[in-house]
Amino acid sequence: MKKQKTLVSILIINYNNGNLLTRAIKSSLDQKYKNIEILIFDDKSTDNSKKVLNHFKKNKKIRIFFNKNKKKKIAALDAMNGYIKLFKRSKGSLICFLDSDDYFHRLKVEKVIKIFSKRKEIDFIQNLPNIKNNLGTKKRGNKNNPLSFWPYLAPESCISFRKKFMNSFLKTNKKFNNSFEDIWLGFRMGVYAFFCLKKFYTINMNLTFYESLGQSKKYRLLNKNWVKRRKNSFEYLKRISKNKNILNKNWDFIITNFITKFY
Repeated sequence: MKKQKTLVSILIINYNNGNLLTRAIKSSLDQKYKNIEILIFDDKSTDNSKKVLNHFKKNKKIRIFFNKNKKKKIAALDAMNGYIKLFKRSKGSLICFLDSDDYFHRLKVEKVIKIFSKRKEIDFIQNLPNIKNNLGTKKRGNKNNPLSFWPYLAPESCISFRKKFMNSFLKTNKKFNNSFEDIWLGFRMGVYAFFCLKKFYTINMNLTFYESLGQSKKYRLLNKNWVKRRKNSFEYLKRISKNKNILNKNWDFIITNFITKFY
């Protein structure tokens, strides 16, 4: 009897990206690995997103959901809410996130599947992004500041994970669903996989095209928002970690707290 292929759920969240939404959906449909389902959550868009989505509603691989609840109007929390709603409706044992202004390389899902099949101990995978901005497209490497406490944690559109990992994460994160307003879901999941479970893996391939236009100015190095988010990142790790001494004598944490005093 032929072994059934693993079903992969691609979850797409959208808010007012009607001009880019088709690209994201088509990059999912065009995957070389074909046993996929695509779930899309539209978070009360006011542009032409609904019209764009109507073009895909008859596709059997696609299910579309519209937010009928009140928005929090906090980007990170609204995005997290959308992804969680889609996850609870997904049927795949493996999940990929995709923001509607980003898109996948054609081999993305195939490469992710191969790693999960070979490495049973890994629950969370991130690939590297091709970062797109006004200056063009640049491949992001896996090198990080060697002096930093944090590993490189890729954007949400670069992460894939097993369903059992997400179920575990949601139980841990539940009490923080309405807090840490500047900490995005992908970062939270990466922190949980890397520090708490140690079931984290990076594919050194640039398999996602990531639009980097709006957030970079808001979080420039050492500005108020950057310092606040860095402090909150440490606080979030401390709250979810079972190791209460995880930040003891950590110079990165100590310096962050020192800098915070000047803001």
